[in-house]
Amino acid sequence: MDFSLPPVGEGLLEVELVRWLVRPGDAIARGQAMAEVMSDKASMEVPSPFAGTITELAATPGTKVKVGQVILSYNTVDDEAKAEPLPPTPFPKKGGGDEPKPEGTASSVLSPSLLREGVGEGLSSRSNGATTLPPAAPSVRTLARKLGVDLSHVRGSGQHGRILLDDLTPYLAPRPNLDTRPASAPNKTDTSKLDFGIAGTRQKLIGLRRRIAEHMVESKKHIPHYSYIDECDLTDAVKLRNQLREPLAEAGVKLTYLAFFVKAVARALKEVPIVNSTYDETAGEVVLYDKYHIGVAVAAPSGLMVPVVKDADKKDLATIATDIERLGNDAKTGKIKIDDLRGGTFTVTSVGGIGGLISTPIINHPEVGIMGVGKVVKRPLYDSNGVLKPSDIVYLSFSFDHRVVDGAVGAAFGNAVVRYLQTPAMLLLPETFGG
Repeated sequence: MDFSLPPVGEGLLEVELVRWLVRPGDAIARGQAMAEVMSDKASMEVPSPFAGTITELAATPGTKVKVGQVILSYNTVDDEAKAEPLPPTPFPKKGGGDEPKPEGTASSVLSPSLLREGVGEGLSSRSNGATTLPPAAPSVRTLARKLGVDLSHVRGSGQHGRILLDDLTPYLAPRPNLDTRPASAPNKTDTSKLDFGIAGTRQKLIGLRRRIAEHMVESKKHIPHYSYIDECDLTDAVKLRNQLREPLAEAGVKLTYLAFFVKAVARALKEVPIVNSTYDETAGEVVLYDKYHIGVAVAAPSGLMVPVVKDADKKDLATIATDIERLGNDAKTGKIKIDDLRGGTFTVTSVGGIGGLISTPIINHPEVGIMGVGKVVKRPLYDSNGVLKPSDIVYLSFSFDHRVVDGAVGAAFGNAVVRYLQTPAMLLLPETFGG
């Protein structure tokens, strides 16, 4: 039977097939994930509405498939039951002597070679001494062999005690994702790790990785970038974070430096509204926003994603930190919602966790600015009195759309961000108190 791609929600008519989670010959149960597909930057799994065996895959990863298009073929459990007749019941013995075994019993049909190959696994002994195969479809026997399950110990729930796929459910371990990489490549159990590739191989850009490539090309093609880098003394922010970290942790909030950067950016955007905009090329207009939705770049296993902290100007540091942690975890585990990836007006990206000091980030089109954050380092710094003292320094790397943001305007925005970060107590106060 053919299986067509069902509706995937949100009025989508077409999605990209990212990868198969099954192979031809696989026995699957109802509800088991068969494929991963992607729309926009969100991926989802296609569950099986049937129990049976996959016979053919009709689509290739990296291609577009439409709702209603046949993507695979399968046989159901019922189909297999019709194809494989039940084994005949052995004749009962009469008296104490050995009766000749009728044709069709296990001992007369199964040769030693077949038994060695495992066809006779799960043989059951009847009370009359004859041994027969328990009733089960080939897919069930195959799965049982893979799991090391003796079918003679499984109670069948089908007609005449026939063993079904569902009867093997208690023996199933969580199914790992099928990996298209060579067998020599180690499996990554930590989903937060980056994919560094495998030497000597070719990788097709599919799914999110292809979307990222297209988006970056579009950004560089349409936006004349320029970069602006500034140094920021983060010493007071480091002290404030250390003071707040423990009480917030007790409340279940993980306070990171990123929350300070997002809050400072939201405040600075209100001072320099032109940076909180997009450029409508068709109309030749700059669209300035009165919402402050800050995108936070996340290095997910499948590629770069930019979930958005909505209304960052209205949220306190603890709430922003909670949003960042939730969005980051959802992005890394593939649970991110499409709505969480939309609506950004400015983006913050950080390489500090990896170890970089300075970057030249590409603008998240159609926004007109992005801020890159390096790692926080201890450096000697002269204060306003000319005294040299140890300080916590971070470098901020800005990229702006030169069609919209001139150099002086970009510097003014950068100065505002630095000012808030160097007086972090201001970020704890409502905006009416000079923020």
